[in-house]
Amino acid sequence: MSYPTVLEVVADGPAALAGILPGDQLVEINGVTPSDVIEYQQLADEQSIELSLLRDGAQWIIELEKPFGAPLGLRLNASIFDRVQTCDNHCEFCFIYQLPPGMRQSLYLKDDDYRLSFLYGNFTTLTRFTELDLARVVEERLGPLYVSIHTTDPDIRARMLRNPRGATSLRWLRGLLKHDVVVHGQIVLLPEVNGEDVLAKTCAEILFRYQEIASVGIVPLGVSRYTRSTSLVAHTPQTAERDLETVHFWQGIALKELGRRMFYASDELYLIAGQGFPDAEDYDEFPQHENGIGMARTLYGEIDRLLRGTPLDYPVITGEWRSIPAAPSEGYRVRRVVSKQQISRRMGSATVITGEYGARVLAPVLRDLEQLARRPIRIFPVKNRFFGGNIGVAGLLVGADIRDAIAGDPVDTGTYLIPDVALQGDVFLDNMSLAEVSAESTVPVLAVEATAAGLLEGVRS
Repeated sequence: MSYPTVLEVVADGPAALAGILPGDQLVEINGVTPSDVIEYQQLADEQSIELSLLRDGAQWIIELEKPFGAPLGLRLNASIFDRVQTCDNHCEFCFIYQLPPGMRQSLYLKDDDYRLSFLYGNFTTLTRFTELDLARVVEERLGPLYVSIHTTDPDIRARMLRNPRGATSLRWLRGLLKHDVVVHGQIVLLPEVNGEDVLAKTCAEILFRYQEIASVGIVPLGVSRYTRSTSLVAHTPQTAERDLETVHFWQGIALKELGRRMFYASDELYLIAGQGFPDAEDYDEFPQHENGIGMARTLYGEIDRLLRGTPLDYPVITGEWRSIPAAPSEGYRVRRVVSKQQISRRMGSATVITGEYGARVLAPVLRDLEQLARRPIRIFPVKNRFFGGNIGVAGLLVGADIRDAIAGDPVDTGTYLIPDVALQGDVFLDNMSLAEVSAESTVPVLAVEATAAGLLEGVRS
C-alpha cells in the first residue's frame, strides 16, 4: 500500500477551504485507508469527513463539512493505491511484447485489473479475478467492464493466453452477466488461430451462453517489426473478407434473436478487406467507438450533418472514465493536448498528417471537407517506420516519423495538422513532444481533435 499524493486542489472547493495542499499524502478518510480511487470516492461522498494526511513527514488531521455527494475538489496522482493487478498471461500477440526497448516504463506495464477496466476501459482477461472481486463489482455496481474473450474454446484460449487459467476464467464473465453487470467484450483475431471456424463457434457460443453481453468488438491482429514471434500472421484481404463474412452472419442471427447485432468488426478489418463501412444504424449507437469500431462511419456522419447544417451528434464514449473527479488520467486515457490555434501567414493548403489507414478513410470525403473549410486540404499519410509491420493507424504514429515526414515534404503548405489520438498529453509514444516535432518546421504544426469539427477548426486557423 502506498498513500496517494494530492496533485491538484480545486480553488474554493471544500479541500482548498480546509487547507489541503498539493503534495499532501492521503492516509485515511474517516478512519479507513482507501485501496483505490473508487473507494476514496465512496468515502469522500459523506457530509462529515475527517482526513488524515502526511505533510513534510508530519501527520495532520483535518475535519470538514460539505454537502453529501459533493466532491472534495482533489485530483490524486494514482487510481490504484494498494497494487495494480498485473497480467500473468503471456499472449504472444500482446502489443507490449512488440515494443522496442527504451520507451517510457509505463508502456511496459501489463495490467489485468478490473478496477482499471471500470475506470479507463482497459480490457481484462479475468484470469486473476476472484470471488472477492466479483462480490465487490456486484455490490458497488462497477460497470461497464471490458473483457478480452478472444475465443470460447477452452484449449485455444489457454494457448492464446499462454495461461492454463485462460481455459476457465470465462466463468467469471457468466457471473458478472448473471448479476446484471454491463460488460463489453473483445476478440483479437489471429487469422490462423481463432479466425474462420473458431470465430464462428465463438460467436455462436457468446450468443447462446453470454447473450446479456452489451457488445463484442472484433479487431485484427497488429504485428510490429519488433515482434519476436515467428507464428504471428497478419490478415490478408482474403482472410479479412472471410472473417467479416462470419461477423456479418452472426450479426444477423443476433439481430433476429436479440434485436441488436452484438458483434461489431473494427474499421481496420474493413480497410484490410477493401470493403466499405456499414451504415450508422448497423453499429447500434457505437458501443465500442473508442476501440476503433465505427470511427469512420461516425466521421462521415459528422461531415454529412455539417454539410446539411444540422446539429452534431456524437456517440457516447462508454470506455472513457468521466465520473470520479479525483482519478488521474492514465495510460492511453491521458488527456490529449490540442494546440492553441495559430494564424498561419502562409495561406496555402492545410496538410492533414495521418496514418496510412486514416488516409484511406479521409480520401472519399476530402472534397466535402474542402467545401466546409473553404480552403484546400491535402492528406499526407505517414508510414509508421517506428513500429513497422502492418501498423497503419493514426493513433500509433510517433513523433520521429512525423518530424522526418515534414522535413522531407516537397509540397509547399500553410499548416500541418496532427490528430490528437497520436498524443498522450503533449507527448508521442516515442517520448518526442509536439514542440520537438514542430521545432524545425517553418509553418505551424497543430494538434487537432480527431473529429471533423476539430479538423476543420485547425484547417481554418
